[in-house]
Amino acid sequence: MKKTLAVAATTALLAVASACGSEDDGDSKGGGPDKADLVVWLNGADTPQPARDWLKKTFEEQNPGSTLTIEQQEWEGLVERLTTALTSADQTPDVVEVGNTQAPTFTTVGAFSDLTDDLADLGGDDLLPGFVDGATVDGKTYAVPYYAGSTYVFYRKDLFEDAGITAVPTTMDEFVHAATKLKEKSGKADFSGYWLPGKDWRDGAALLWDAGGDFAAPDGDGWKGTLSTPESIAGLTAFQDLYDAASGAPADANEADPVTPFCAGKIGMMSRPGWVYGMLTDPKSGCPKLAKNVGVFALPGSDGGPAPVLLGGSDIAISAKSPNQDLSRKVLALMLSDEYQTILAEAGLTPARESFASKLGDDEFARATVEAASNAKLTPAAAAWATVEGKFVLEDLYSEIAQGGDVAKLAAEADETITAELN
Repeated sequence: MKKTLAVAATTALLAVASACGSEDDGDSKGGGPDKADLVVWLNGADTPQPARDWLKKTFEEQNPGSTLTIEQQEWEGLVERLTTALTSADQTPDVVEVGNTQAPTFTTVGAFSDLTDDLADLGGDDLLPGFVDGATVDGKTYAVPYYAGSTYVFYRKDLFEDAGITAVPTTMDEFVHAATKLKEKSGKADFSGYWLPGKDWRDGAALLWDAGGDFAAPDGDGWKGTLSTPESIAGLTAFQDLYDAASGAPADANEADPVTPFCAGKIGMMSRPGWVYGMLTDPKSGCPKLAKNVGVFALPGSDGGPAPVLLGGSDIAISAKSPNQDLSRKVLALMLSDEYQTILAEAGLTPARESFASKLGDDEFARATVEAASNAKLTPAAAAWATVEGKFVLEDLYSEIAQGGDVAKLAAEADETITAELN
């Protein structure tokens, strides 16, 4: 079933590329009506509500007669939903958020409008360069940064004290020891000294990279999976050992909802992006009293510096099929404006414009953000990487490893799939 979805996605995206390249299609070059009802897709709960409210209100005030509707999408299954939505002008959203690791799959086939001539007005050299580079194909840019967010460790100060842990860990060995001690101190099977759901490959990546491994590497004119290298096997084994010793999270669950187990008192430490703190302190859906016990630090690596964590984040782009190209560009301009970027930064998201990094503040959360980002990494820069994510190759791999599977055997099988998908 997953293979069928991947093939269907590729076929549909190729159709988008063909349509966008036709002589009579000028939508992606600009134009459209002066008034329209625009639809923006934002993913998950990452964008804070004040930002959403400001965007809708400001756009509609500045463009009388037009409306803006924000539709929330979930990250899981996003590649397939985008693939379907971007193929038809009748059902496409106008502006979409896409994960920075997913963007190359769409930018390389013409699914997004060319924004090259708009870059200067949208922020120019102030935009996060790595994100701009990742959305640029043959000298043309098809998406712009929205926000970034390296993960760092949230920990319960009161539980550290109860377990006799007197200082935050400064090496990976100290971190694993602290996680194990918290788990043992709790005496509960469903308690996580370190919250690590089995499908959480994004946090598992830190252990892989810390050991010197990686998911894939260039191979001639193509790519090959590299999870079977000795370094990668060591990193995957470290994930399995940490899961066994310190995590009480289900082996078949992902990392989508950290708030529920944290607020239930089932987490001692967890790696999450900075904006999760806002979710924990939310009086309606979080647990402000418990959140008062939270401290943060950058995940330490084996060498004593910060571990290489995944540089997460999102791009924003305009659907090439949108009939509202000019109005959509106005939406992008608002999302990269001073006001909007300030709202994102104050909510703990690393802003798309580097000059706004100071808006993150100078407390321990801001310092952890900067330190974690100093050694952050991206997934392989392969055009088809989103297909690997869309097929849940890594979720399946890490989940089976968490369930006690043979690491070497599972890694070899994943390498075969990754190599096939990337080529």
